[in-house]
Amino acid sequence: MKKTLILLSLVVALCIIPFFIDHGGEFGGADGQAEAQIMEIAPDYTPWFESLYKPASGEIESLLFTLQGCLGTAVIFYILGYYRRTRKDHESKRS
Repeated sequence: MKKTLILLSLVVALCIIPFFIDHGGEFGGADGQAEAQIMEIAPDYTPWFESLYKPASGEIESLLFTLQGCLGTAVIFYILGYYRRTRKDHESKRS
């Protein structure tokens, strides 16, 4: 029980401590950095196409990105669970 409490407190500390450390960094994505590099290498570059939908703000863009990741994760774990259940059913029929 004591070992569990120590490990739990370490996990909580690892989750909370980064909020109090100021690294002075910015939250920037790879897209912005890639665009800056392209403009530095080839200033006359023009994109092949434009986005179909431009979110109104960065927060909405982050929300959509997170939802996309959640849906992808849900699909992957559904498939893994389906195959695991199918395998268990197949093994139980053999016995």
